[in-house]
Amino acid sequence: MSVRGRRHFVTAGVGSLVAMAMRPGRAAVVAQEGPPALPGDQVSEFVRVAHADLGRMTTMLDDEPALLNATWDWGAGDFETVLGAASHMGHRDIAALLLGRGARLDHFCAAMMGMLDVVRPVVDAYADAIDWLGPHRIPLLRHAVAGEAHDVADFLRSKGAV
Repeated sequence: MSVRGRRHFVTAGVGSLVAMAMRPGRAAVVAQEGPPALPGDQVSEFVRVAHADLGRMTTMLDDEPALLNATWDWGAGDFETVLGAASHMGHRDIAALLLGRGARLDHFCAAMMGMLDVVRPVVDAYADAIDWLGPHRIPLLRHAVAGEAHDVADFLRSKGAV
């Protein structure tokens, strides 16, 4: 990029960047204004405690409601939300509290919570959904088993889940 091009890029407004990004063969990253990212150590601790500690998790969520849908990357793209942590551990109490506060329900939590009416249409629409992996590469069936969701586990087994 020429000096003139760099200068133009640096001084361009957001509208110009968006217009540049919309031209064929071009890409631009537009910084969004908003609150700063949550501290990584806070997100990591929040996800860790959600694996088993309802009390501590509730306190942390009360202190920082933005943690509700925060995601931690354990490495190599192993992303986990606090709801994901509760789900593969079978903690219905933690999941219920999070869902009650607006956490984003996913397929794995639905399986753990025994929501066959949610799981069945997904599996019917995407046969390979029985093989989808959640956090830590834990399969859908193990989420259902962890939550003692027998109807969901039986349904998944009937579709070939192991």
